[in-house]
Amino acid sequence: MNKKKVLFWSIVVALGGFLFGFDTAVISGAEEAIQQHWKLSSIQQGLTISIALIGTVIGALTGSLPADKFGRKATLVLIAISYLLASVGTSVSINWYTFLLFRFIGGLAVGASSVTAPVYISEISPAKYRGRLVMMFQFNVVLGILLSYFSNYLVGLFFNDVSSWRIMLGVQAIPSLIFLILLKFIPETPRWLILKKNDIEKAAGILKIVNPENYEKDIDEIITNKKEENKSSGVNVLFAKKNKLPIFLAICFAVFNQVSGINAIIYYAPRIFEMAGLGRQSSLLSTIGIGVTNFLFTLIAINFIDRIGRRTLMIIGSIGLIGTLGLVSKTFYVQDFSGFAIIIYLMIYIAFFAFSQGAVIWVFISEIFPNDVRAKGQTLGSTTHWLMAAIITFLFPVLAEKLGGGNTFLFFGVMMILQLLFALKIMPETKGKSLEQIERTLILH
Repeated sequence: MNKKKVLFWSIVVALGGFLFGFDTAVISGAEEAIQQHWKLSSIQQGLTISIALIGTVIGALTGSLPADKFGRKATLVLIAISYLLASVGTSVSINWYTFLLFRFIGGLAVGASSVTAPVYISEISPAKYRGRLVMMFQFNVVLGILLSYFSNYLVGLFFNDVSSWRIMLGVQAIPSLIFLILLKFIPETPRWLILKKNDIEKAAGILKIVNPENYEKDIDEIITNKKEENKSSGVNVLFAKKNKLPIFLAICFAVFNQVSGINAIIYYAPRIFEMAGLGRQSSLLSTIGIGVTNFLFTLIAINFIDRIGRRTLMIIGSIGLIGTLGLVSKTFYVQDFSGFAIIIYLMIYIAFFAFSQGAVIWVFISEIFPNDVRAKGQTLGSTTHWLMAAIITFLFPVLAEKLGGGNTFLFFGVMMILQLLFALKIMPETKGKSLEQIERTLILH
């Protein structure tokens, strides 16, 4: 294997994950200024932030269509262009409606990249290194979130005026342009070339780089699988009775991921800290701490997920989330904002989330569906995740305004009690089992 080339291809495509994370979190530093700039109500503000997530849902649902028809690489180019348009468009928007349009386009890019980028990396990677290379996407998502917080802090520090939010959002144009340029130097995936274009010669040239010793065997396996899939077309039904448990597990997992309050905290972190009495600059600086914590504990989780198992991580994480959300809720109830207690609580919360839900969700959902409907099952889990993210993000400003911080974080804490019961009583352990073993266990349950 030409390790340098395959690693380069994977790093380039993983930049889609970086932009995913950056686009998701960068709005946190700008959302209050945007609300003031256009004098938005709490409902309008909820729509302003969640419109990107609505686009993400649609992007996740439809991202596989251009990826299958036009190719993984062409779709990634379209995604890069969308990120570039969204960053430039939101930064120069002349009114609220054009801002919503470009935020929506950015959301489409996020949703499509969450489907296409991992697929590309998995299809271009040799089996021995596939797990590590695909994890680069998730690593870059977290890195993008961290750097967006840092970028917001620097912009807020050096451009302390009413228009700094435009610079915060416009910064994303730089990595978007780099992503677009670098995509020129990656190939199409050999699997797509064989399955969709029947271009075995071109695919063989790429596979010689990926797996020079056994590339001919890889080609034979791809062709054999293609023939078997053609024979079984029409029987790969996701919502068949046999799949009811995997469907239930995927939907529950995706819902719990969002009712933990994670996206509300990522999107509205500065607002939450200001609700707790911190100044604007202190709030932006505190979000960097959240980003660093998220980054570090994602790395730690990568080293533990195959050692102690997915279910164990979820149990540990759920207990930690219940405790930290309870402390945050109490802080708002008693209005004790002295010191930096709420910052510490939320950092610990992020640590437990990154160590459990953040690390486990995409791995677990990809494991629990039968081979014949795995892609459809992943789409179901991803769409449920983004739909719930949009709902929670839309409702958070309203909940915080009407119910207050105490009741809002108490609700998230109660949901994590239900998640703990789910992990203890229902969630199966998939560590160390083959996909076929997992399939037999869940289908025959």
